[in-house]
Amino acid sequence: MLHRRATGQRYAFIVIAVTFLALLVAAALRSAPSVLILPLEAHFGWDRATISFAAAVGIFLYGLTGPFAAALMQSIGIRRTMIGGLALMAASSLASLWMTESWHYVLSWGVISGVGSGAIAPVLGATVVNRWFATRRGLMIGLLTASTATGSLIFLPAMAWLTRNGAWTPVALAVGLAAATLIPVVWLLMPDGPAAIGARRYGESPDALPPAENRRGAMLAITTLAEGMRSPAFWLLFGTFFVCGLTTNGLVGTHLIAYCGDNGISPVQAAGLLSLMGLFDLIGTTASGWLTDRYDPRKLLFVYYALRGLSLMALPAIDFQPTGLLLFAVFYGLDWIATVPPTMALANRHFGEAKAPIIFGWVMTGHQIGAAVAAFGAGLIREQTGSYLLAFVIAGAFGVLAAFAAMGLGRRAPAFAH
Repeated sequence: MLHRRATGQRYAFIVIAVTFLALLVAAALRSAPSVLILPLEAHFGWDRATISFAAAVGIFLYGLTGPFAAALMQSIGIRRTMIGGLALMAASSLASLWMTESWHYVLSWGVISGVGSGAIAPVLGATVVNRWFATRRGLMIGLLTASTATGSLIFLPAMAWLTRNGAWTPVALAVGLAAATLIPVVWLLMPDGPAAIGARRYGESPDALPPAENRRGAMLAITTLAEGMRSPAFWLLFGTFFVCGLTTNGLVGTHLIAYCGDNGISPVQAAGLLSLMGLFDLIGTTASGWLTDRYDPRKLLFVYYALRGLSLMALPAIDFQPTGLLLFAVFYGLDWIATVPPTMALANRHFGEAKAPIIFGWVMTGHQIGAAVAAFGAGLIREQTGSYLLAFVIAGAFGVLAAFAAMGLGRRAPAFAH
C-alpha cells in the first residue's frame, strides 16, 4: 500500500487531506435534502412535512451513529470504519434512484445514509487529530470541521443547478458516485495510526508514551457515556451542541433555500447564498481552531452562540434584500460551526484525550437531535403558519441562551480526566 512507503511525522498531513475529502462528501450528502425538497414535492406530490421528516431521520442517525463509530475506530480501525461508511453512503444514494414511495425516501436518504454518513462525521476528525497530532490540534480540528460545512454549502449551487428543471435524480447519482470514488483512496492512503507506518504523532517528542488503545468496540461507547453522564460538563456540552445543531444544519442548512423561495428568490440564487456561507465558514472555523489553541474556549463559545442567535433573529427583519442577505451570509458563515474546535478542546480538558472523541460523539448526538428537531419543526411550522418566521426567531433565542450556558463550564478539568 502507498502509505507503507511513507515515513515520518509529516504523513499526518496526508491523513488530514484524505479525511478532509471524506468529510466533504459526507457533508454534501447530508446537505442534499435541502435542494431536493421542491423537486420531490413536484415529482411525487409529497408534502413538506413528510420530506422534512426524512431529512430529520437522517440528521438524527448521523449524530447517533457518531459515538459508536468512534468506538469502532478504536476496535476495528479508522480505515475500515471509513470504508464501511462510504459504502453505505454510496448505496443509499444510488438505491434511491428507484424509489416510488415516501417511505423509500425515509429508508434511503434517512436511515441508511444517516448511519453511513455518521461514520464519516466530526467524530472522525476528532479521532484522526487525537491519534495523529500531539500539537496544533485546535487548528487541525478547525480545518476538518470547516470541511464539514464547506461540503454542506459549497456544493449546493451545483446540486441546485442539477435540479433546475425539477429533476432530483442527478443529485442522487452525483453524491453516490462521489462516495464510491473515495473508497479506494481511503484504502490506499489511510493507515490506522502512526505506528502502522513506523512514525510518531506530529509534534510528539521521541520519549513520549504512545496513546493507550481500547478494543472493547461498541461497549466502549456505552461505558464512556455512562461515565460522562455523571459530569455536569457533559450536559453543558450536550445542551449547547443541541442548540448548535438547531441553529445550523437543521434550520438554515435544511430550510433556508425553501425560505428564500417563499420570498421570491430562486433555488440557484439561494444555494449560492449558502455556498458563500460555506466559503466564509472555511475561514471562520479554521480561525476558530487557531484561537482555541490560544484562548479560553468557554469565552469563544459565548461569542459564537450569542452572535449566531442575534443574526438569526435579525434575518427576517432584513426583508430578504440583496445587501442584507449578503451581509447575513458573510456574518453567519464565519460563525457557522466555529463552535466545534472549542467544544472539542473542552471535551479533551474534562475527559482526557483517549475518551474525548467518544464523548464528543455523544455530544454530537445532541447536535443532531437539535438539528432533527429544527429540520422537522421548521417544516411543520411552515406547514401550519405559512411562514418560517417563528422558526428563525425561536432558534435565535436558543442561540443566546446557549451563549450563557457555555460560561457555566469550569476552567479546570476534573481529576478523572487525567
